[in-house]
Amino acid sequence: MTAFILRDINKSFGGNSILKGVSLEAEAGEFIALVGPSGCGKSTLLRIVAGLDHADRGEIVIGGEDVSAKAAGDRNVAMVFQSYALYPHLTAGQNIAVPLAMRRLSTAGRLPLIGDLLSGQRQIRADIQRDVRTMASSLKIDHLLDRKPGQMSGGQRQRVALARAMVRQPNVFLMDEPLSNLDANLRVHARGEIVELHRKAGVPTLYVTHDQSEALSMADRVAVMIGGRLLQLDSPRTIYDDPSHLEVAKFLGQPRINALSTVIDDNGLVHVGHIRLATRKDLKPGAALSIAFRPEFVRLAEAGEGGVPARVERLEFLGSEVVVFTKLAAMDAVVVAKIAPADAIGLKPGQPIDLNLDPDAILLFDEQGERLPASVATVSALRSEALHG
Repeated sequence: MTAFILRDINKSFGGNSILKGVSLEAEAGEFIALVGPSGCGKSTLLRIVAGLDHADRGEIVIGGEDVSAKAAGDRNVAMVFQSYALYPHLTAGQNIAVPLAMRRLSTAGRLPLIGDLLSGQRQIRADIQRDVRTMASSLKIDHLLDRKPGQMSGGQRQRVALARAMVRQPNVFLMDEPLSNLDANLRVHARGEIVELHRKAGVPTLYVTHDQSEALSMADRVAVMIGGRLLQLDSPRTIYDDPSHLEVAKFLGQPRINALSTVIDDNGLVHVGHIRLATRKDLKPGAALSIAFRPEFVRLAEAGEGGVPARVERLEFLGSEVVVFTKLAAMDAVVVAKIAPADAIGLKPGQPIDLNLDPDAILLFDEQGERLPASVATVSALRSEALHG
């Protein structure tokens, strides 16, 4: 069942187009991570869904109902902000209780002294406190209920913010970089907690992050936004291994994907050193293309194997792997390889080497950055011919 739909969302500020026809659908219980460079419109989209801002054009459908014209408080959407947005003068328990009090108590019933005197309000307050304790216990923060935000660590404040969002049982969770204020070790731990809490809640979650490792490790699907457009929405593995656009390929992956500019020759082939790729028959000779391949598919050629001549520029030791930055001898282009530490022994800047790569891992993109198919079978045959013929 589709629980959450965005249709053709457009937004401009002062004549600058920020969102350009963004559309996506989320199933019940699905976790979608929204990634992209700064200024691409991620947070703006989240604010529009929350009702904190309004789209110039488009529809927002939650649970089968169009909520585009509804106020934020009427959408039953919970949002966790980057700053957590906790009330500093309230305890953790009081912060968590805020959305329940706003929903269940009358205006007079929320008053500290008068509220207890009104008929039925005391029982409602008791029910709210019970729900707060239950939620706090599930997040293991029940011991923090009497502390104020200034008396808690960043990780504890983050849990309180999550509890406040979850206690109201919303139809959609929105999270705007909720882990960015945590240190690296705590961020990794918090990822698993958020995913587990999301599964328990069973509602769609739209999670904005600038950290691609968060997106790939946490999400059911990843949405990549570039320049206000949603370029691809797919599973983490597909979005990484099979990007539909060159900008998507460049954004995901550390180090970033290698991309080289080239043209189609008179035989309809593209050359990468001694590797030749057959492309679509409708592409004319001389057409400009980009060849892309991930650093993990680049290796050092063995003696007598042949390869693409290059020179080592610098090396980065990362423990389990070594990142080697090289410059190709035939063109002013940098190619990055990720290799095992044992294979990097003896390498040093300025050293000439030969590079080889898996032809099946090569991706082709046209001049506009759109993905093109390449004949893998032809690639393998031509590579074998080049090496042994």
